[in-house]
Amino acid sequence: MIKAPNIILVGPMGAGKTTIGRLISQSMGKEFYDLDKVIEDNAGADIPWIFEREGEDGFRKRETQALASIAESDTGDCVLATGGGIVMREENREILRENALVVYLYASVAQQLYRTSKSTHRPLLQTGDPKATLKKLFEVRDPLYREVANLIIETDARHPRSVANKVLDAIRRHLKMEITVS
Repeated sequence: MIKAPNIILVGPMGAGKTTIGRLISQSMGKEFYDLDKVIEDNAGADIPWIFEREGEDGFRKRETQALASIAESDTGDCVLATGGGIVMREENREILRENALVVYLYASVAQQLYRTSKSTHRPLLQTGDPKATLKKLFEVRDPLYREVANLIIETDARHPRSVANKVLDAIRRHLKMEITVS
């Protein structure tokens, strides 16, 4: 396979970024990072605790630092699964555009609700109406995911292995196209 840049997965909660990211990294022989896990390891605390103590703004600052550290240091050697809100800061969108091939894993609000319904580790969903929260987040974030994405892959009602294969095929096509043009 053609030498690929860092692959960074963006998308909403429940899109399968971590699961699919692991499968892609194994297939490509790249290191896998889950940005939320990196943040937790660096902080020595889990994300709900960080949100509780530092608020969303404190978490987002940590997220930007971790993203910059990985994206700018692992030139072409990693697959990174980000958190759903990574695109909320312009600084993050700039890092994404400049340092990686960005894949937007698209999932409908209904699919997100289904996949996140049993999770207790998602601070933004600890509300009385998770569906309304997901819908509001989707309306704000979907255009931002599209802004930074080189590739968009739909994940609804698909097995993770099937989605990972679609991503790998799209990456191959994208990189060949890129090479032909230059």
